[in-house]
Amino acid sequence: MFFNSLYALHVLAALIWVGGMFFAWMVLRPATGAVLPPPQRLALWSEVFRRFFVWVWVAVAVLPISGMGLLQLHFSGFETAPRYVQVMMGLYIAMVALFLRIQTLQLPELRKAIAAEDWPAGGQAMAKIRRLVASNLLLGLAVVAVAAARPQF
Repeated sequence: MFFNSLYALHVLAALIWVGGMFFAWMVLRPATGAVLPPPQRLALWSEVFRRFFVWVWVAVAVLPISGMGLLQLHFSGFETAPRYVQVMMGLYIAMVALFLRIQTLQLPELRKAIAAEDWPAGGQAMAKIRRLVASNLLLGLAVVAVAAARPQF
């Protein structure tokens, strides 16, 4: 029972992070571009990131904690874990690195541009964020594909 609860928590954390990026990239991004002028679009994205990144931080914390628990309960540690688990761990590390880059470098740049009403600089910051989110989304989808293709418990 504990394993199932831990597994569900792990999957939910991944779903929130990857699903949020999918929604942002595939639905929200084109919708805002279609109906909002750049100043409003950038302000909206700044607010979206503020709210969504709280949930990403939760996922960033929950995934390794639940993952290590699952690793211990199911495989008795890292040494006996199959390759797909190691691949998922590596992809997680890459995803966190990209997220931290957005959080610590690009997001402050976007906020600064918005505060100064420097819309061209805001657009450049947003373009960097979009590329990093696209890369992170691809990594997240790869993690989901690896998890789905794994041998069943």
